[in-house]
Amino acid sequence: MSDTSTPPAPPRHWLRIIIRSLLLLVILLATAGFLYENISEARDRRFNPMPGKLVDIGGYKMHINCTGQGTPTVILDSGLGDSYISWHKVQPQIAQFVRVCSYDRAGLGYSDSSPRPRTSKDSTEELHTLLHNAGISAPSVLVGHSMGGFDVRLYASLFRSEVAGMVLVDSSHPEQQRRFPPALNDMDATWLREQEFLEFTMPFGIPRLLGFCGNDAEVRAAECNFHSTREAVAELKAISESAAQTAATGPLDDLPLAVLSHDPDKPQPDLPDDLVKPVNDAWQQMQEELSHLSTRGTRLVAKNSGHYIQLDRPDLVIEAVRGVVEQAANTARINCSTGRLL
Repeated sequence: MSDTSTPPAPPRHWLRIIIRSLLLLVILLATAGFLYENISEARDRRFNPMPGKLVDIGGYKMHINCTGQGTPTVILDSGLGDSYISWHKVQPQIAQFVRVCSYDRAGLGYSDSSPRPRTSKDSTEELHTLLHNAGISAPSVLVGHSMGGFDVRLYASLFRSEVAGMVLVDSSHPEQQRRFPPALNDMDATWLREQEFLEFTMPFGIPRLLGFCGNDAEVRAAECNFHSTREAVAELKAISESAAQTAATGPLDDLPLAVLSHDPDKPQPDLPDDLVKPVNDAWQQMQEELSHLSTRGTRLVAKNSGHYIQLDRPDLVIEAVRGVVEQAANTARINCSTGRLL
């Protein structure tokens, strides 16, 4: 009697089944994550509508939010990867005595992505177009936090007649990568890899699931999205070029200038103990140098504040802006009375 039973399937057949099943599972999970992320983003933005408006700057739009009345207009420029929300503690108070505008650089927050490189010079030129197209008259007082300090210095270099004053809030210095201990640059490389992980996984909702987007719905609505994480990575990769662009700018002459620096005695858990003192010493020296960019420069160390002075000590940022605005207004009155052109 012949054996009519079916011979066992070759091992390769089962291997193909397993691989195909795993691929199908990955596709299903990725699709579910993609839908979860997009639905979550839409929900956050529906319940936390964008303040201000979108302005076309030549084929793509940028977000700007202006409040208050008076001149000169104050322009708030955020740090690397940050949206307009980083100024939410100071803008309402500044708006009580002058017009003030926060905005999102292209690709961040509510602004469309840009086809241009993400250097400070490109961002500065986009800001100039944004202010012009939004109908915001010059001159302005520019306020830059962290890497935003590069932007406002370049703006003053490129469009000097349109700048009435400047406030640098724990601003980056163009030589900081060279002056900081080499170990800190290694930490920056680790941070870049972390940001690249967020960029890669954000479309599938993984950072949101892991709690990286936080509990503040307004912040999530503006910042927890793919294009913002992509922009942050692009700005970080361009930081050396942005620093070189800023280093090539000249002094600010007699422009009203206030420099605010974080408290070196404030605990910094993100730094190893052996790096705290050399990093702070280098930073404080560079902050002092920034205050000498103008013959009218002043400097204040913000006690009990970390790097985000506008969040830890908003009162100091508000008073620094008030002081520069008053100096700028007095200068404008003197120039008007003497017939001198700015």
